[in-house]
Amino acid sequence: MNLHMKLHSFPSPFLHFHTITLLPCKAIVNLPSRSRNRFSFPRQRCNAPNFKIVRSSTEKNEVKLLEAEEAELLLATCVTRTLPPALTLESGLEMIRDSVEELKSKPRAKAGMYRFQIGVSPGSSALSWFCSQNPSLEGSVFPQFFVSRGVEKPTNKSLSFSQTHGVAGFGAAVFIKPPLCSSSIDDISFRRFPSVDSAHLMAYGLFGHSRKYENISLYMFIPQIELVDSDGLSILTATIAWNNSSHYEEAFDVIMYLTTALTRPLGKEHLNISVNAVLKKFNMVEDKHAQMVYADALLLKDGFLDHMELENASSSSSQFYLRLSPTEAVCNNMLDQFRDITNSLKESSNMNTLWASLIIEECYRLGLTYFCIAPGSRSTPLAIAATSHPMTNCIACFDERSLAFHAIGYAKSSHMPAVVITSSGTAVSNLLPAVVEASQDFLPLLLLTADRPPELLDTGANQAINQVNIFGTFVRHFLNLPVPTDDISARMVLTTFDSAVHHATSSSYGPVHINCPFREPLENTPKEWSRSCLKGLEFWASSGKPFTSYFQPRISFTHGDVADVLGIIKEAKRGILVIGAMFKEDDIWAALLLASHLQWPVFADILSGLRLRKYKNSISKINERILFVDHLDHMLLSADVKQWINPDVILQIGSRITSKQVSQMLEDCSTCPYILVDNHPSRHDPSHIITHRIQSNVTQFTDFVLRSCTTKINRQWTSFLRSVNTMVEWEISFLINSENSLSEPYVAHVTSEAIEFGSAMFIGNSMPIRDADMYGSSQGGEITKLTSGFPFSWIQVAGNRGASGIDGLLSTAVGFAVGHNKKVVCVIGDVSFLHDTNGLALLKQRISRKQMTILVINNHGGAIFSLLPVANKAEEKILNRYFYTSHDIGIHNLCIAHGVKHVHVSTKSELHDAVLNCQKQEADCVIEVESSIDANKNFHGYLRQFACQAAGHAFSIISQLPMSVKVHKLEFFQYRIQLNAPLTSNPIGDDNDNSMYYRQGFVVTLYLEDGSTGIGEVAPLGIHKGNLADVHEQLQFVSHVIKGASLHSSLPLLNGSFSSWIWTTLGIPPDSLLPSVRCGLEMAILNAIASTQGSTMLNILHPSSPKEEPPQKSSNITICALLDSNGTPKQLAYLATKLVQEGFTAIKLKVARRESPIEDAHVIQEIRKKVGYHIQLRADANKKWSFNEAIQFSSNVKDCGLEYVEEPVNNENDIIRFCEESGLPVALDETIDNLPENPLQILARFTHEKIVAVVIKPSFVGGFEKAAFIARWAHQHGKMAVVSAAFESGISLSAYVQFSYFLKMQNNNIRKIMNEELPVSDVAHGLGTYKWLKEDVITNSFSIRGSQASVFDAGQTLTNFNINQNSVTKTFQYYKVRNYEVKVNVNGITFSINVKELGDKTNDKVIVFVHGFLGTSDDWIPIMSAMSASSRCIAVDLPGHGCSKMHANNNDTHISMEIVAEMLQKLFLVLTTRKVTVVGYSMGARIALYMSLKCNNMVKGIVMISGSPGLDNEFKRKARCVKDDSLACALVSYGLDLFIQTWYSGDMWQSLKSHPQFDRIVGERLKHDDVAGLAKALCGLSTGRQPSLWEDLKAAKSHVVVIVGERDEKFKKIGENMCKKIGEQGRVVEIPNCGHAVHVENPLRVIDAITQFITRLDS
Repeated sequence: MNLHMKLHSFPSPFLHFHTITLLPCKAIVNLPSRSRNRFSFPRQRCNAPNFKIVRSSTEKNEVKLLEAEEAELLLATCVTRTLPPALTLESGLEMIRDSVEELKSKPRAKAGMYRFQIGVSPGSSALSWFCSQNPSLEGSVFPQFFVSRGVEKPTNKSLSFSQTHGVAGFGAAVFIKPPLCSSSIDDISFRRFPSVDSAHLMAYGLFGHSRKYENISLYMFIPQIELVDSDGLSILTATIAWNNSSHYEEAFDVIMYLTTALTRPLGKEHLNISVNAVLKKFNMVEDKHAQMVYADALLLKDGFLDHMELENASSSSSQFYLRLSPTEAVCNNMLDQFRDITNSLKESSNMNTLWASLIIEECYRLGLTYFCIAPGSRSTPLAIAATSHPMTNCIACFDERSLAFHAIGYAKSSHMPAVVITSSGTAVSNLLPAVVEASQDFLPLLLLTADRPPELLDTGANQAINQVNIFGTFVRHFLNLPVPTDDISARMVLTTFDSAVHHATSSSYGPVHINCPFREPLENTPKEWSRSCLKGLEFWASSGKPFTSYFQPRISFTHGDVADVLGIIKEAKRGILVIGAMFKEDDIWAALLLASHLQWPVFADILSGLRLRKYKNSISKINERILFVDHLDHMLLSADVKQWINPDVILQIGSRITSKQVSQMLEDCSTCPYILVDNHPSRHDPSHIITHRIQSNVTQFTDFVLRSCTTKINRQWTSFLRSVNTMVEWEISFLINSENSLSEPYVAHVTSEAIEFGSAMFIGNSMPIRDADMYGSSQGGEITKLTSGFPFSWIQVAGNRGASGIDGLLSTAVGFAVGHNKKVVCVIGDVSFLHDTNGLALLKQRISRKQMTILVINNHGGAIFSLLPVANKAEEKILNRYFYTSHDIGIHNLCIAHGVKHVHVSTKSELHDAVLNCQKQEADCVIEVESSIDANKNFHGYLRQFACQAAGHAFSIISQLPMSVKVHKLEFFQYRIQLNAPLTSNPIGDDNDNSMYYRQGFVVTLYLEDGSTGIGEVAPLGIHKGNLADVHEQLQFVSHVIKGASLHSSLPLLNGSFSSWIWTTLGIPPDSLLPSVRCGLEMAILNAIASTQGSTMLNILHPSSPKEEPPQKSSNITICALLDSNGTPKQLAYLATKLVQEGFTAIKLKVARRESPIEDAHVIQEIRKKVGYHIQLRADANKKWSFNEAIQFSSNVKDCGLEYVEEPVNNENDIIRFCEESGLPVALDETIDNLPENPLQILARFTHEKIVAVVIKPSFVGGFEKAAFIARWAHQHGKMAVVSAAFESGISLSAYVQFSYFLKMQNNNIRKIMNEELPVSDVAHGLGTYKWLKEDVITNSFSIRGSQASVFDAGQTLTNFNINQNSVTKTFQYYKVRNYEVKVNVNGITFSINVKELGDKTNDKVIVFVHGFLGTSDDWIPIMSAMSASSRCIAVDLPGHGCSKMHANNNDTHISMEIVAEMLQKLFLVLTTRKVTVVGYSMGARIALYMSLKCNNMVKGIVMISGSPGLDNEFKRKARCVKDDSLACALVSYGLDLFIQTWYSGDMWQSLKSHPQFDRIVGERLKHDDVAGLAKALCGLSTGRQPSLWEDLKAAKSHVVVIVGERDEKFKKIGENMCKKIGEQGRVVEIPNCGHAVHVENPLRVIDAITQFITRLDS
């Protein structure tokens, strides 16, 4: 393979994989290969760079040492490829094996390092996989290890297959020998030196070992195969490394061998065996001084490996096993204490002690190590044996009921039985509620109940009741042991318990009861017994394993078994996947893969683990391939939606569903096939609708479907569900967050948002679980690193839904936390809390678990009954006493009594702060949330009614519109119309400037492919954001990107649909559009969609609005007259009188532009005298008064009956103060003009009752969507929403009339739901600016009758408009891109440069755009379109890119920065005689900077986007050369497609990858004609070969602006350092909400920055 280019002397590997961080920074990783070498962590640091890196070998004793520099460069080239998630570890190994085999068949490289990474099921734990391997396997690869993580003080007692997280690894891809030595980890000094774009490699070593290992060479190693436990999944990784071609196949063969030879993880049958019993096969030697250390990166500096980074104590673990060869191994905290079981049994003081010891030991060997002990005399032998065993964890509680529920919680999270030990009598009876729950919810539980001997039963003996079969059919198995005696072999005890645990953990999991009668003595009093009963226990005593091991064959489906089911799934077009309650992470993982495969809409129950999700970012949720219909419950409240959904197949995995509405819908669909998949054999079909019942675990079923079935789905149907769900979700979120008071749905909403990633939830019955199911939020904080292959993480949620009682919930939650080893947030009601206050005693003990936060919703009774029919039938006193059980018990006193921290909250902010603070602390905390039954009932009622209305409204809109229609083009022209008077924003007396008598703006026309059109107006005002030039640029940009875009039927729903569409379809952040531009664009789109239906904007916003002109007045909009303050009080009073005579009932007067507020007050007083009090008077101060001036005005007009004063103070913080001190009603205007996309948090400051109105200018706030949001907030809080114009033409006025009527109908609906009277009079909207229009843009302006504007006339105006050509001042033609080729010769190379150009050829302002690596000139077309009106814009394809080519006689010709700069200089001379402004991105930015410093006679100024002056470190330059040369080889060998996967997989592109059009952007990168030339450009223009320009910056003569993304920390620092060296001529511009590819992620802000830079250059 000859690239015909000059490469660095170091051999370049072929790399075509993703360069991404493998694991979270604190992850533990990897392992060694087949070499016999031993390893330990380095000790003392030496100054000389004399370390070696040892490449692993499959041949024994063969070691290859690389020179230090070679080794570092090899590691610098490491890249990682992420494969799609796999269902199981086995399938993950298969995928890696196939990928490695494919890679091996490619052309060989001389050296390289690859990593494959894949997410697999979390049940494939590192410990269980490690334990499953056969240590005597022939040809084993070494080292082999397991190391635990996340355990602060690990002990052998803490080992558990279900709870111990860590890393397992096999083989070594690379051995490292650093020059470090130390006697203590604390003595090692570590600093961070970032590597040069290298993958973060995890390396491991042994440290602090005993003298036995003194002679072992000091190595760390990078494993070949590793499995890392992470939250919710496991990460499987394979690493391949070689340093010369002779080892190429060998390195691959080892991985192929490992992926085949490594066995599957332990099956369920082995998980019933203690970890230590399994580990005994490894013949471990324990060294209490040893630790395994691990580093999260190989850090390179100055040509040698400086050190391994250890950020904190979590970088070492004292719980590990490391096997170095077949005969050498070391471990720490992995083995149980050596105990001579035989001797201890023989020394038992009596038979009770012997049997109790046998019972506890066998439980331990079966993996049952958690014992819940209730105090009692008869159970003394069991209690003493359990607490004396060195490997058990025990907890005690005086309440057997709480104790048993605690054991249930443990089983929910650990999936293993806890052992409950009680005394006899009623102590046993108290276990029944928990036994019922465990039985109904299939939870394993082992009950050991002590009993009196048979001779004391039915004799009246104390605490003696009949305990035989006391739990009836609720237990899976019952056995009444005989009284301990030496007449019975001890083997009976062991086999009995082996059988009992098998029953508890078989497919129908559940409780098992063993009754254990004991005779006295119960204590250790010696009593003779025969040792013959121990016969046959010799092997058992020494093996560490259970006496009897139960095995179950793996059952797999065949096609014939479920052919009918497969056929149903394949043919479904409207299938719904219902995910019920699931407690195992494996099931959750499998459910996700099933959902991803089926592509059906998913309804996930709150207990499924998938209802509460935390997305990588907001756009990830929008683009998520799995459609989660989280709000199906409230969608179904709409009869239309319920009837329309009509699925043709329902597939349910997991049994129970919380939502009654969803259950009813499923019952109503009884005519369609209904498939239920669950692992237990029991019947779960209360509605009798299941047509196909499959007993299988979710993983087995998913595996079969994935292998055997493809699906098809009705996309229009799913699009409908997505839109309705989104609208209901918006409605619920809006209502919950806009409600001032702290509501119970808000608790569910904010708790699910605030819970930390990696935590779990336990939810109580009654209201909490229903609220969480209906109102839980999946909008939580962003997760930056996800390795699962899905764009979100999930929060596991549990609850007691077996019998759904409220007893034992707190105790269950505490047990759940113990079994999970995670932080747990528990939400329960007050009655549930009081029902189980003894759970506080369990909470206080804090045994073997992490912190808990318990939220108690205290509404002083059982609130759920207020939502049931009985609440409408029974008397209040009966409800309070017998249903609500109202109380005034002090929860804080209960917490104090138990020594538990308590926080009381009664407001939203208090709750939010309390939840966050508690999760940050280590102490458990009870948060008491104050609530009330009546308020809860009312708010739930509102939520349901509003959600029903939202669903119905969405249905009525979407059902009448086409799914989508494409845009043909957008055109616009500039207008100028004459006004009758100057704008009211001018100061008094400033009317001499005739320009103020005109209004200018743009009219946009949107043409759809079906022939429909829509008109909109963009009319910026100088007093607000944007001027005509800014607007023009944005319109040019929008007209380019909107071509071919699809307008979705959901757009008229507003409520976020426009923001989502702008971002996902146009690819621009919604807030980057100027408010006036967005308003005009929305106006045109809504009118165009209306045109497709032959209707009006109002008709599609509110389908029930009148479509024809009705005779009644109700379809008109009332207009408020506007009165400028120019004139004396009497003159203005006269003008007001004339307006009243014209029919106006409301007048707004501009104030705060006179010398004194008193003068304005006199005007108000005079007008009030003239017009009387039946006319509404408003005053608008436009935020021009200070607080004192506003108070002065108010004191003089308090008797004038003002409807409100608009923006009385210039400081927003004084608004409430003004309301309270003046007593005058206030309206907001300018305060709401600059609100963010989600403004609720800001609006919440203004709920004061004296703030009576919001004045909304759609062109100022940013369009109709945001205007509707603000109006909705106002209406929800009983305030007026006044639509106001900003002196626009009749186009906007017509749209505003229609929009005002839409708001009126919306407000009427709100008032009806809230049982409030409709407004007596209509709101007078601020559209009186029509009187300022001397002429109009349209010839058919709608007519106004008095103060009334006809909604029908407004609709006709927008539908049948005619443009007044006299108003058109400028029409804009869309410049067609001119594409041509220019040939330039440099140093014997002929460059055929592809050039694209936009704009006027004669324009002296010339901007040249230079793309980055892999880009083309097409990248700049949208930005060039925006700027072409004011500049001549030119973009070029750099050599090797796009359509540009290189021609040279010498095949070894290479290119360099100098050659490309000279080529561009010659190109500039061909294109223009003027100096140019160069805009460059990344590589193009480096070229631009080089030209400005070396060829400044041609460059006027440069704009560097995410660029740098190069690398100033020689070693970094060398490493970068190697990296880029390697990538160039891969590019030529494997082609562009695979190479691009590698290029865009690095951390630098994380932000870009979240862009909704990332796939399209990457697709554009495939358009390169000359791949070999592209590889040469990568090598020749590498930052490693570019001369460093840092020192040249000081002599820079051209102006430089450096544009960087807010999230791009690396280039932000580079930009700052550059400008420090450049001085006054340099400037950094930070673009918000984007990363490295700024010009793609936020192009409008980049355009603005470039425009401002060019303006400064010209000035």
